[in-house]
Amino acid sequence: MFYTNYKSPLGKIIIIGNSQNICGVYFEGQKYFLYKIREDLIENNDLEIFKLTKHWLDRYFKKENPKISEIPIAPIGTNFQKLIWEILCKIPYGETSSYGEIAKKAAKILNKDRISAQAVGGAIGHNPISIIIPCHRVIGANGNLTGYAGGIDRKIKLLELEK
Repeated sequence: MFYTNYKSPLGKIIIIGNSQNICGVYFEGQKYFLYKIREDLIENNDLEIFKLTKHWLDRYFKKENPKISEIPIAPIGTNFQKLIWEILCKIPYGETSSYGEIAKKAAKILNKDRISAQAVGGAIGHNPISIIIPCHRVIGANGNLTGYAGGIDRKIKLLELEK
């Protein structure tokens, strides 16, 4: 696994991946940094995947709405977490969803009567690919801005950037 740094308008971002996929995009000091990544990381600023991701982030911060599908991602997590992260990827740019709405979608996919919003919140909080997997677009049922592993101030700025 390799890493590179990216200087964003919201602070330093560490991008982690291999030669084919991005496995992590973390703000410096973010909660759950390197969650489930157990390998030693080697700095490499020349990987094409990193250049592609940096260009994607440049475009995102210029409000160009790049598509998630442009970046090959491979987040590391449980099957439940991956399902929740897939659902997050379907929240359109500039829109939000609630934990409860995501729980209902996950329950339907898993053919369950119910999944708790708290379980969904746990999976969202451990999202290893910030911004690209848009966990910042998830809000509380009453419209409250709830936690964000990168910090609530960053969540507010990301939502403002998209609207």
